[in-house]
Amino acid sequence: MNFIAILGRRMDDESIPKMLVLVRELSRRGARLCYLNRFYRYITQDKLIELPKGPVFSSYEDLPEGIDLFLSLGGDGSFLNSMTYVRKRGIPVAGINFGRLGFLTTAKAGNEIPKWIDDLLEGRYSIQERDMLKVQALSMPEWFYPYSVNEISIQRKDPEMVGIEMRIDGRELPLFWADGVVISTPTGSTAYSLSVGGPIVMPDSKVLVMAPIAPHNLNVRPLVMPIDAKLEIVIHSRRASAILSVDNRSFEVRCGETVCVTKGEYPFKYVSLYDDNFINALKNKLLWGEDKRNNTDI
Repeated sequence: MNFIAILGRRMDDESIPKMLVLVRELSRRGARLCYLNRFYRYITQDKLIELPKGPVFSSYEDLPEGIDLFLSLGGDGSFLNSMTYVRKRGIPVAGINFGRLGFLTTAKAGNEIPKWIDDLLEGRYSIQERDMLKVQALSMPEWFYPYSVNEISIQRKDPEMVGIEMRIDGRELPLFWADGVVISTPTGSTAYSLSVGGPIVMPDSKVLVMAPIAPHNLNVRPLVMPIDAKLEIVIHSRRASAILSVDNRSFEVRCGETVCVTKGEYPFKYVSLYDDNFINALKNKLLWGEDKRNNTDI
């Protein structure tokens, strides 16, 4: 029997019926379900809609044992949030798109029973192990989950640009001035890193990308390095602090202290229902190669 954890956020009126089709069909086919507590309360108490019975969880610590699959209902933000609950448990995560772009999601919800639900329940999917990054900093709160799926970024808190000092495996790069810097995994190469000029990287590549944010030096460009490189970053500014973001979570880091970024000790398991899911996402979601000339005979 499949034991499936459900994570979701607040949904608009159009998305709630799609969610109900999915969870009720999972339950009807014998899957055991458990729910993120605040999502369960939102649906059952705020919206007064009944869900199939199941336990609830509020954090990584009370996530039930024996879960076979983690379903993230929403967009990429929900998918990234799911990692803070799974952590090193090694539970495969499948993203079901209820949002707009949903680049990390593997399937899309609809008003009808999804055709892919049998594949999901019967294990007809691939599991890709994606590398994560880990950040260490003295300013980081004790409770903060220091691992990222997409990227770790440091950026100015105030209008003034910052000086960025960086060492890669102890080798120092020249100081450069910018609004900040993004350190991206291959998975995150299509997220923030792409928007600041970084390259698209195939998910199974063993590299990471350093991309400056709005550099004032015209000769500073994105840099690709081995995934196991150790990065030490120091932000210089007349201000007291900068913003350090780990995917969609953040805290303030003191300027002048060293921030260390390394490969995470464990990967996350990404569920792909289709072998060419990444290429399909490039074509269908980022419109890779979209050109009116492609609709004519060559």
